[in-house]
Amino acid sequence: MDDSHGWITTPLTADLLRGALDLERTARGGLLPHRLPAPARARAGGDEQVAQAESQPSGVRVVFWTRATAVELDVLRTVVGHRGLPPLPNGAYDVYVDGEAAGRGTASGGNVLMVDLSDGSRELFPGSPGTVSFTGLPAREKTVEIWLPYTETVELTGLRTDAPVEAPEPDGRPVWLHHGSSISQGSSAGSSATAWPALAAAAGGVELVNVSLAGSALLDPFVACALRDAPADLISVKIGINVVNHDAMGLSDFGPAVHGFLDTVRDGHPTAPLLVVSPVLCPVHEDTPGPAAPDVSDGRVRFTALGDPADAARGKLTLRVVREELARIVAERAADDPWLSYLDGLTLYGEADHAELPLPDRLHPDAAAHRRMGERFGAFAFGPGGPFAAVGGGGSDR
Repeated sequence: MDDSHGWITTPLTADLLRGALDLERTARGGLLPHRLPAPARARAGGDEQVAQAESQPSGVRVVFWTRATAVELDVLRTVVGHRGLPPLPNGAYDVYVDGEAAGRGTASGGNVLMVDLSDGSRELFPGSPGTVSFTGLPAREKTVEIWLPYTETVELTGLRTDAPVEAPEPDGRPVWLHHGSSISQGSSAGSSATAWPALAAAAGGVELVNVSLAGSALLDPFVACALRDAPADLISVKIGINVVNHDAMGLSDFGPAVHGFLDTVRDGHPTAPLLVVSPVLCPVHEDTPGPAAPDVSDGRVRFTALGDPADAARGKLTLRVVREELARIVAERAADDPWLSYLDGLTLYGEADHAELPLPDRLHPDAAAHRRMGERFGAFAFGPGGPFAAVGGGGSDR
């Protein structure tokens, strides 16, 4: 470590973190953010996909007030690799100063969780901590936010700056609680800060808590309970793609599962604006049921649907069926719930968008599509007459 900066070490504590629902103090003294609280993690029954997704800190930020021009954040990351494929890019750590982008870094080292896509087996290879460095920050009092990556589990082990650090005062912004799948977690976006929910939160001037779970947005009761118990002024749930690509349930099960999920959320937030969002366009599943499977060729992963389109007439779910059912359910419930509303996911990313910005792996929108989706969601939800307009905190330029 270069001592020329006159480093000051600041203990990492809960008052320096935003966007997590739980923080775990590790055996080495680090701080591990979780996006599901401990009771929900216990009820997940050891599901490795849930554990991986909820520990990847999409939307989680280290936030402090300082005059520092140089910052170092020590992390022990756990990255996911796939056997037989090139390593994935390192996760992006974005730094913002008073809400404006001021740099991006990556960390080296860390653990590697190697996944075999052919059979789902996993093997963990331990590694060492690394450091993310930012220099050249403005020499004035400012709020610094470091957005952690959505692709890596991150144990925070040290924070150093060349000036003292203080925890920021609460800014009073409304809290937006969002739950969705890998697309909402950030998959194929450039970073956690540029995933569509983060961009929409910036447009609306709200505090994002992103409880999206890659591969695991399956209407599980323990997730509904986590949303029920989390503080929130605004809530959205993006439902459907994982239910279809896991072939998790049929049409007769889907409606009651959605009702039960929304009932549980409403138990904790009876009058908060609640927006139900249906899936964005995914051609492989528009009319073909799941399950989905990875197709590995030419060093790339693309997804394909294994179901039979004819089975949709016998109660198998497709995205087209899911959208129709969600619209019906929301219209039915809205008669007794004036704070409930619906957004068709095709207005965020539809056929015209796919023609211009096709899904690179047939499932996840790319970085440009994330930006478009964030702009459209922000305009719909926080714009005049939108379901979040009365509670939103005003936008920023990010």
